[in-house]
Amino acid sequence: AIKKLEDSPMKTLLLVIEKTKASIRAKVEHPFHVIKNLFGYRKVRYKGLAKNQAQLFTLFALGNLVLAGRCQGCVDGVSVS
Repeated sequence: AIKKLEDSPMKTLLLVIEKTKASIRAKVEHPFHVIKNLFGYRKVRYKGLAKNQAQLFTLFALGNLVLAGRCQGCVDGVSVS
């Protein structure tokens, strides 16, 4: 729908808003992607909410370590070698 708009300040503003939303969405969904694909977490395994919560907290902590390890040695998005 945005592509059909004429070039105007409104179109530029909408494009900036959509880019910001996409950037936030990518940052939020990336840890879930890591947990599902790297650790194989696809469904709830326990009957108790406390057990599920504890497992998810552990998986997200491990996911943070994995993501931090990938960026180790990175300075402003540029790898140091």
